[in-house]
Order: sequence, then C-alpha cells, then structure tokens
Amino acid sequence: MKSVKKTFAKRLKIRFSDSYIFDFVRKFENYFISHRFNNTSTAEKYVLGLLTCSKGDANMERMEEEIPGSEYRAYQHFISNSNWDCEGLQSAVAIECSSVLAELKLKSKNPTGYIIDESSHLKKGKKSVCVSRQYAGTIGKVDNCQVGVYASLVNGKYASIINERLFLPKSWEEDSERCDVAGIPKEFQTHKTKPELALDMIKQDIDRGIEYDWIGGDGLYGHNTKLCNGLDNLNQFFVLDVHKDEKVFLEEPTFSVPKKKSGGGPIPKKLKADKELIRLDKLIEHVKPDQWKLENIRETTKGILNLFVYKTQVWSLSSEDNTVKKRTLIITKTNEKKPKIKYSFSNGELEEYSHKEYGYFVAQRYWVERTFDNAKNELGMSDYQTRGWKSWHHHHALIFLASLLIMRQQINNQDDVPLLSFKDARILVVLQVFGTKKKIKIRLKQMEKRHEKRKKDIDRNFRKQTENQKILTS
Repeated sequence: MKSVKKTFAKRLKIRFSDSYIFDFVRKFENYFISHRFNNTSTAEKYVLGLLTCSKGDANMERMEEEIPGSEYRAYQHFISNSNWDCEGLQSAVAIECSSVLAELKLKSKNPTGYIIDESSHLKKGKKSVCVSRQYAGTIGKVDNCQVGVYASLVNGKYASIINERLFLPKSWEEDSERCDVAGIPKEFQTHKTKPELALDMIKQDIDRGIEYDWIGGDGLYGHNTKLCNGLDNLNQFFVLDVHKDEKVFLEEPTFSVPKKKSGGGPIPKKLKADKELIRLDKLIEHVKPDQWKLENIRETTKGILNLFVYKTQVWSLSSEDNTVKKRTLIITKTNEKKPKIKYSFSNGELEEYSHKEYGYFVAQRYWVERTFDNAKNELGMSDYQTRGWKSWHHHHALIFLASLLIMRQQINNQDDVPLLSFKDARILVVLQVFGTKKKIKIRLKQMEKRHEKRKKDIDRNFRKQTENQKILTS
C-alpha cells in the first residue's frame, strides 16, 4: 500500500488552542504570587505581548494595544513594583531548560555547552539603571547603553538564555545616591568585572544543579586568569577563546632571580623564566601543514562546517599570582582562502578530547549570538520602558521564560519539521491565540513554501560543497 505523505500542518506537533501559552506560564504560577496577590494573569499577558509585538515595539504601551484585557498600569506595577519571586522564576526556567536539553542530549549525543557572553542595550538619558557611555557590542562602538552578562545553554542548534547579571560601571559604584534611586540593593552596588559576574553565575548554576559538559566564552573571559583559575578550583571543564596576542610558554618554565651582571648595575630582585614567551599569532606560523587536522564539525545551511584544528600543550602565565598553568591550546581555522582563525585555552588534557571534539566546543559559541538575536528580534529583550533594577531583572526573567517556550516548540518538531526556525515557532505560538482557521491555513501554507525553498537552497549548497571537494582532491 502506497504511503501518503503527511501535509506540513499534520507534521507539526502543535495543538492550536488559545490556552497553550497560558498553560505554559501557569506552570510557574507560584513565582508570580506577591503578598497573597496572584500576578499570573498579568504574567500571561506580558509573555503573550513579548511574543506578539514586533521588534522595537515589545513595550507596555504596545502590549496594551495588542493584547485584549491588558492594562498599562497593571504591567507597570507588575514589572517595576511587585515583589514576585523573579530569582525563583529564573532558577525554575534554568532547571527546566537544563532538563529539556539533557533529554535532547540522550537522543542527539551532542554535549551541552554553558556559554557566557555579554550583550548591550542602547538607552537614552542617564536615569536607567547602570546606563553609561561604554562599549556596545551591538553597534561595535562606545555609546550610551546598559550591558548584561548572560549564560546560555546550547545543545546542537538549540539554545536558550538561563542567567544574567547587570554590569555596574565604576561611575555608578562611586555614586551611592544614584544607585539608591535606581533601586539597586546595597549588596549589588559594588563594581565587578564581567568575568567576575560570569563566575558568580557559574557558581549559582552549579548550586542549581544545571547540567552541562563544558563552559565556553570569548576572549574577554579566556584572557581573564582569575576566572580560569576559579573554574579550575571548581573542577569545571572549559574551552575559552583567547586573543591572538596572548603569550605562552611552549615548555614548562622554571623561575629564578638572575645573577647580578659583572658590569655593575642594580641587584636583580624579580623572578625570570628560563623559557621565552611567544605570541599565539607567531606560534601559528611554526605549525606544520601535517599538524592540522581537517574535521567535519557540524551541518550548517551552507554545507558542512569544516575546520582545520590544531592542538598542543602550552603553559600560560597567570597575571593574578604570577604562576604558570598548563593549558591545552586549540587553534581552529576555516577552510577558506582567507581563513578565520580562533585561539582557545582549555583546562582539559591534550588527549582527553579529539581534534573534532575540541573543534566542536569552539564552534558552538556561535549559537550564543543567535540566542541574543532571537531574544532581541523576536521577543523584545531590549524594548523595555523601565529604569529600575527590579524591573530590569523582572523583564529578563520573562524573556527567558518566553525563550524556553519557543525552544521547546522547535525541539518538539525537530524530526518532522527540522527547518522550523525560532521565528517560525514564535509565529505558530501566536497563531494559537489569535489565529482564525483561515489565517492559520494561510500562514502554514506560506511557511511550507518557505521551508521548501530553504531546503532546496541547503541541498544546493551541499552539492556545491561536495563538487568543490571533488575538484580539490582530483
């Protein structure tokens, strides 16, 4: 008997019911209770507003216009003043995200990464909590903004943000009155570096029981010896990027005070190594062609991500205590005419992981940028209209909740609809609330055509990559 191909709509594991979002939010109802008042109804509408409003307009005014039965003043009180358990909600969302990805790991066999990175939110004026003229990675220059340090869990192509810290500039630490007006608790009015904030998050998530296989991050974190030493002390395996001007010893050095020169001069007092330091961008020049291994890291929409991977043992000088730490150096470069090169340090042993595994750990940092793109473009993470400490954290906790909801939809549909993007899943979730049968049918047809086109583009890219490889090897 000839099998009948399922339609796009039937392949989707989505129950079109207007209660879907509300049922999900109600799972966390206990955290929305403040002084016996239950804020869950407002939380439901706020999350629906984050999912519904377009980029740049996911704020309380637009939510009042778009979401039936909502009220600006209720949103304002809920976000800025109510004492519901924001930290408890973040913890519960992080634990559920960890559980979802642990289950996915059993199926995918991919390790789960805990990736740290910062992201900026452009703001006007001087009253928003922790706002300052500082580097904004969003636009690649110094501007008036707030900066948050974030932790994301990632398995394969699925990722979600689970933790955050708001960066307090030194100018705020020096102005306690300004901190008080913004509602910053006394214990958080101390300036901490971004790596210090990252270490605080990691310690918190260890206590929460969050499951992951390695910790990743960019050069800001890999360069920070205090963070790396802290992870060593916590027995946490990391693969952190470092800058190309980082210096290392190729052999373990010993330190001693040099003898005084016979010609006179001051008596030496500082310890000096008996080996020379070398910059990483100079070290790579001495790597022989046969020391690189070309590895297929993962599939992308443009074909297989191929990376040349080199790994070796080095000793890094710790600026914190002037000691050396044995590290595994991983260098990856793309298989292109003008390759992109990354340098990374790990506290894993050289032979503990293969070239491919170390290359995978490095490459997975890509997905944290996607979590920021999704949270900002699809959920309005930067669109809040509030100024205080409490409201900043309240808003972010609800962003994490909405992000988890969407990621679950993607994972639930990965077998039958593998090209379901974060945006697609968000649209489908909103359709469950506002979509008529006719609107749902039209949207699904549009999505099906888009997926068919995307699949053809991906297949073409794979064929082109295969043909190019045949030419190179012939």
